[in-house]
Amino acid sequence: MEFFRIRRDIPFMKHALVLNAISFITFALAVFFLVTRGLNLSVEFTGGTVVEVAYEQPADLEAVRRVVEGQGYAEVPVQNFGSSRDVIMRLPAAAGQTSGQQAEALFAALKAQNPTVTLSRTEFVGPQVGEELVHNGLIALGLVILGIMIYLSMRFEWKYAVSAIVANLHDVVIILGFFAFFQWEFSLAVLAATLAVLGYSVNESVIIFDRIREAFRRQRKMTPQQVIDHAITTTISRTIITHGSTQAMVLAMLVFGGPTLFYFALALTIGICFGIYSSVFVAAAMAMWLGIKREDLIKATKTEGDPDDPNAGAVV
Repeated sequence: MEFFRIRRDIPFMKHALVLNAISFITFALAVFFLVTRGLNLSVEFTGGTVVEVAYEQPADLEAVRRVVEGQGYAEVPVQNFGSSRDVIMRLPAAAGQTSGQQAEALFAALKAQNPTVTLSRTEFVGPQVGEELVHNGLIALGLVILGIMIYLSMRFEWKYAVSAIVANLHDVVIILGFFAFFQWEFSLAVLAATLAVLGYSVNESVIIFDRIREAFRRQRKMTPQQVIDHAITTTISRTIITHGSTQAMVLAMLVFGGPTLFYFALALTIGICFGIYSSVFVAAAMAMWLGIKREDLIKATKTEGDPDDPNAGAVV
């Protein structure tokens, strides 16, 4: 299905060098902020105190959040847990306070705000658990990257695998760079969004690579640059449909999902925008500079006849 069809190919690759220079600068800035500022890791990674309370009536999360902020916890997630009457909060470790003291002080403030509240449980999440989560997250990211490279190498050719991985890592690092620069909280939900963007971005790259392969088969007089321009142009309508509908859903979560889903949706929003860009101006351009050609995707075979006849080698 297409909303429209562009009759004349757009010369994307003509501007690839300038746009890739911008990409490199953005990537370098993201790495710089990651090194100098680091990520603002949530309690899942750093350790802290989990507090769960229960109310007789459905809890007013905004009122609870104001009490939590009044205790000095600016960006602590406050969310329902199990039912609308149960609320769970994850407090980061505070200097000079034990886990029990943190829980007692917060519960006293909540009790003053609503006498019907009861303390269901408190739990300390130690730093060892945080280290394990970081370790497992890095392993998950490495396995995803390895799997994508193996898949693309089998489906296309190694030049495409390298191009796609560079483009996808470009998206991931830029997302992390945004979170490092603005010091937004980096939680497990954001890590999940980052991994989702990795898969989402590679899907767009695969679509473009498929169109490149089709164009090489049909347009035998085109140069590789012209083939890439043609392939990208023919995918524009599909890109608008798929990415537009996905972005609309993510923006709905960003605007109406509340604080719990805000950073998750924000990471997806950044990733989708840069994923479209990187699939065209990073993955496709790098594949062009690596020297992709028709023979990389379409193997030459010989037609029936004398195997010693030099004219028997016809490309199909």
